[in-house]
Amino acid sequence: MFGIGFPELVLILIVGLIVFGPSKLPEMARTLGKGVREFRRATSALQQAINEPDQVVKTQVKKTVQKTVEKTLDPEPKPEEKAEPVPKEEAPKAEAPKDKTA
Repeated sequence: MFGIGFPELVLILIVGLIVFGPSKLPEMARTLGKGVREFRRATSALQQAINEPDQVVKTQVKKTVQKTVEKTLDPEPKPEEKAEPVPKEEAPKAEAPKDKTA
């Protein structure tokens, strides 16, 4: 907890009982418990507010890296991304010169 062992806790309760009396001690313990609970809630909310932007950035980086890895590892484009083959045009064939000596 706070480095307080059982003997120290008992000593604090005895001093509290002597100083505040048996009628006020339960009320003070309840008030202290509510204060600690509210402090924990505020601390948790602050931690979430600090960590939330960090989580958003991590998620975006993870998606970007995943897309990059998929593109790198899958060199063949997906069917909807495939380019249609270009038809080959036949080049005109060069004819052999005819012999005009005949």
